[in-house]
Amino acid sequence: MLPTTCPLYYDGRPFTRKFANDHGWSDRKLASLVRDGQIRRLVKSVYVDALVPDTIELRAAAVALIAPCDVVVCRETAAWIYGVDALALRDRERLPAIDCVQPPKRRASRLTISSGHSQNLLPGDIVEIASLRITSPVATAIHLARHLARPFALSAIDSMLHTQFVDVLDLRAATTRYPHHPGIVQAREVLRYAEPLTESPGESWLRLRLLDAGFGRPVAQIPVKGRHRDFRIDMGYPDPMEDGRRLGLEYDSDQWHSRPGDEDRDEDRRKELAEVGWHILSVRRPDVWGRYPALELAVGELLGTQPRLPRRW
Repeated sequence: MLPTTCPLYYDGRPFTRKFANDHGWSDRKLASLVRDGQIRRLVKSVYVDALVPDTIELRAAAVALIAPCDVVVCRETAAWIYGVDALALRDRERLPAIDCVQPPKRRASRLTISSGHSQNLLPGDIVEIASLRITSPVATAIHLARHLARPFALSAIDSMLHTQFVDVLDLRAATTRYPHHPGIVQAREVLRYAEPLTESPGESWLRLRLLDAGFGRPVAQIPVKGRHRDFRIDMGYPDPMEDGRRLGLEYDSDQWHSRPGDEDRDEDRRKELAEVGWHILSVRRPDVWGRYPALELAVGELLGTQPRLPRRW
């Protein structure tokens, strides 16, 4: 049996399903402990005591248990280890696969627990965390900017900038190291659009919609002093419109704006902002991801500018 006299299961270290099975824990027992909140899954077939704090080192140690010993972990898995969700729309219950690069001069292969990639690694692109070889934060960011779909590439880069894992000047300089690599043109565009003040993937996607429509770069995280309290608007255009008001846009995520009372609270907020001259457009996920350009048309009408259509994504 795994030790139960210790404060934490297996002294707080991550362990595999196979290890648990070999030491007397059945899959049913594992499922029961997960359901009861005593342990949690980190990646596929790797668990840890639920009381152990989530850290970069813990995530790297978990991946190291199942990744082949001769690979470098990269892309989405590297981003996940650094605390960045590179595909923010996926089911949060779906644990990430393992993205890895084979050693130089070997072709990438499809592995049973991982996704192999052909990826050129340059000097300085690899670091070691908890005995796991992983692409550096800068290399990880460049790989994501090159290979993810544009909305996810931008939200991943914004997140890495916001958490200060990387600096935008370092990333722009790093693109010169990959002058003719696939996806480098997209990476340069993503870095032009990146915004360290971004606080959620939805804000990244909304900004990309506005830029694609030709409205110009919105100002991020605008402080506004209301009559009774201070506000911060996700993004907007502070120059007055024809009616003298200013345009602000806010991405209302499903997580924070779908509970009872949220709609009334949001409406009160918009009324208070209207009192000090701001017109607020509330944007939800279907507005950003749907094909109909209602968002672009609404913004264009308010700004007196014809949007560039059709939508790019």
